[in-house]
Amino acid sequence: MSVITPESELPSSLEPTQAVEAAYTAELAEVASYLARGLPTLIECDKELAPFLFMNVRSRLRDQNLRCVYLDGRPRETDQQGPMPVGLIGTMIAQLREAVRGVVERRVVVLPHLDLLTTSQGGLTGEAREVIPLLYENPELVWLGFKDPSFPLPKVIENLFPHRMSILGVGRNRLKSLVTQREARKFGRPFNPWQLYKYVSGVNAVRLRKLLSTLEGEDYPTDPKQVYRQLRAATAGSLEMPNVDLETDIGGYAKTKKQLRQEILDVLAKRDRSTNQEDIARLEELLPKGMIFWGPPGTGKTFFAKAIATALGAAITIVSGPELKSKWVGESEEQLRAVFQRARQSAPAIIVFDELDSFATRRGSYTGSGVEHSMVNQLLTEMDGFHKEELVFVVGTTNFVESLDPALLRPGRFEFHLHIPYPDDADRKEILTIYDRKMKLQMTPEAIDYAVRRTGENFLTNTGTPFSGDHLNALCRSVARIRLRVDLTGPTTPKEIERGFNEYEEKLELTDKDAGLVATHEAGHFVVSLFCPHHPPPERVTIQSEMPWAPFYTGYKKDDTRKVGYSRAELHDRLSVLYGGIEAERLLIGDVSSGASGFGSPSGDLYRGTQMAQMIVEVCGMSNLAAPLRVFRDEKGDREVISGTMAEAIDRQVNTVIAEAQARAAKILADHKDELIALRDELLKVKTIEPDRVGEIIAEVRAKYPAEFAGTPPLAAAETTPLDKPAGKRAKPTTSGDQ
Repeated sequence: MSVITPESELPSSLEPTQAVEAAYTAELAEVASYLARGLPTLIECDKELAPFLFMNVRSRLRDQNLRCVYLDGRPRETDQQGPMPVGLIGTMIAQLREAVRGVVERRVVVLPHLDLLTTSQGGLTGEAREVIPLLYENPELVWLGFKDPSFPLPKVIENLFPHRMSILGVGRNRLKSLVTQREARKFGRPFNPWQLYKYVSGVNAVRLRKLLSTLEGEDYPTDPKQVYRQLRAATAGSLEMPNVDLETDIGGYAKTKKQLRQEILDVLAKRDRSTNQEDIARLEELLPKGMIFWGPPGTGKTFFAKAIATALGAAITIVSGPELKSKWVGESEEQLRAVFQRARQSAPAIIVFDELDSFATRRGSYTGSGVEHSMVNQLLTEMDGFHKEELVFVVGTTNFVESLDPALLRPGRFEFHLHIPYPDDADRKEILTIYDRKMKLQMTPEAIDYAVRRTGENFLTNTGTPFSGDHLNALCRSVARIRLRVDLTGPTTPKEIERGFNEYEEKLELTDKDAGLVATHEAGHFVVSLFCPHHPPPERVTIQSEMPWAPFYTGYKKDDTRKVGYSRAELHDRLSVLYGGIEAERLLIGDVSSGASGFGSPSGDLYRGTQMAQMIVEVCGMSNLAAPLRVFRDEKGDREVISGTMAEAIDRQVNTVIAEAQARAAKILADHKDELIALRDELLKVKTIEPDRVGEIIAEVRAKYPAEFAGTPPLAAAETTPLDKPAGKRAKPTTSGDQ
C-alpha cells in the first residue's frame, strides 16, 4: 500500500478539538469505556493536550449520563472567598473536599494538576498530605488524572489508578488526518505524510496543529528542505542540532565510516525514499535502536554519533553516565526517564550515554550503592518501549566494552557494535589535513608527513598512550598558538611541528663523560644491527634528541608490509641488537653502566631482552627442549604450576638464548671495533646522524665486507623517523639506547 496521500483526501480545515479526536480516537474511546465502568484512569500527556483530551472524554461520557467535575483550582462563583486569597492549590483542595464530601451520586472527578502535589523527586508536598486521604475517602467517585511526563508521581497516588495510558506524540497512520490541504502544499508534490512523520513523531496533536498552521514558504516547492528546517527548529527543543559531516569533518577511518553507512545510513535513506508501507516496515525492522561505540579515549566516539545525527537531521543529547547517578532513591531512574522523554518529543533524536560502563556494568559485579542495578533495568525498560517508526537511537560509548552487562548487548538492544581504534597512518594524515584547513596552519607536505610519522605507532604521548584524534587536535592548536606568538604568516614546517610537541619540555643536557658513554652505547646498537641480516637496518641515531622523553636512541627502518609474526632468526637478531649497547660499553670502556637496565622501565634493554627470551622459549616454542611447550602465566606474571624439573629446564633454555645473543653481539663488535669507534666519534661530534648519512655508512660497510653481506637485499631508501620501539615519557631518563 502506498503512503502517498492525494491532496483531495486531506481536510480543508481543522480545529484543535477535531485534531485531537482524529489523532487519539481509539485511546479516548478506551479511556471513556474504563471510566464508564467505574475504573479510575491516569493519562500521561503534555500539559497543553490535557484540556482537549478532557473535553473529548466529557462529550463521550455525557452520552452515558455520567457527569464530570473538573478541579483545576480556578475559583467559581459559588466558592466562598475569605479575606485572603488561598491560591491555586488551596482552592483546588477546597474543591476536592467539596467534591468528595458534598455529593453521593456517582461522577467522574478530573484532576488535571497532579504534578502540583509532588516534588521534583516524586515525593509528596505538604499540601499533598492533606489531599491523599480525600482521594481514598469516597468509593463512589471515579478519578481521571492527568500526569505530566516530566514529573514522577508518588506510589500512593499512582496506586489510585488501576488503568494508565500514555499519549505521547501521534501515530504515523493518523498523521494524514492532521494536515490540511493548504499545509500539505508546503511540502511539495506528492505529499508523503510518512516522510513528514520523521520530524513530528514526538509532537502531540494540539502542538502539531500550531506548528503546521504557522508554516511559511511557497506552495509546491521543488525542494521542501526549507519547510522541514522550520519544523525541525521548532521540534528540537533544547537539544543540540549538530553539524558534523561524516566525510569532511572526520578524517580517516574509512572502514568505520563504511560500516556506519552500510548498516545505518543507507538503510534509513532507502526507508525515506520508499513510498510502500510494507517496504518501509521491513526496512525499519532492520534498524538497530541501540549502538555501542567502543574504543580508547579521544578517538572520536561522540563525534561519530554527532555525524550520524547530522546525516539524519536528528537532535542529540549527550548524557554523562556518572552525572545520572544520585544518592536519592529513585532519582537516577527518573532522570533516565526524563532523558528518553525529551528525546522522543524531539525526534528524530540520538541519545548518547557517555561512559556507559559507569553504571551499566555486568550485574552482580557492583561495588557501589546498588543504584546501578536499577539504572540498568530502567534503561532496558525504556529501550524496550521504543516504537519502530520512532527515529530515536541510543548510543553508548565506552572504553571497556567487555565490562558491560550482557543483557544490554543482546539483539534488540545494543546490537550494533562499532569499534573506533587509535588512528593509523592514513587516518592521522587525513585528520591533520582537516585541522590544517580549519586552523589555516598552511602545513607543507613535509610537515604533514613529519607529523604523521612523529605520532606513529613507535611514539607515545606523555601519558604513555598512542596518539588519538584528540591528541592531534591538541598538537595543531599548539602549532597555531606558536604561529600566533611568532607572527608566522608563511607555511608551517616540520620545525614548528616538533616545537608544538615539546616547546616547554625540559631536555637532558649531557656532560662530556655521559656523552661518551651514551655515544658508545648507541653506536653498539647501530653496529650490531648492521651485521644481523634479519634485523631492520638503522636509519637514524642521536645522543641529543629533540624529544625530551627519548633523549637518545637508535631508530630503525619500519617494515609496513609485515602482517604476521617473526621468524626464529629475526627474533634472535633483535635480541642480539638489544645487547649491542651494553657489550659496546664493555669493549670500549672496560665497564658497563646501569643504562641498559632502563631503571626498571619496560623499555630498558635488559627488561625487553629478558622478556623476548622468555617469549622465544615459553610462548613460541623456539628452544632446544625435547618437547617444545607453551607456558602459561597468570595476571601477576607467575607461571602456572609445573614441575620443578621442567621449570629449571625452561629457565636454563631462557638463559642460554640470552647468553648466545650476548656472545654474538660481543663477537660482532670485536670483529668490527674500528667501525664502532668511528661511529662513536662521529656521534660525539655531530650529536645526530641523519638518514642520508646513515645510508652512506651502511653502503661503506657493505662495500668493505662484501662476503658478510652476500645475498643481502639492496638497501632501501630510509624513511625519516620511526624508532625501533615505543617510548613514553619517563620520570628519569637513562643512558640506554631504548628511550
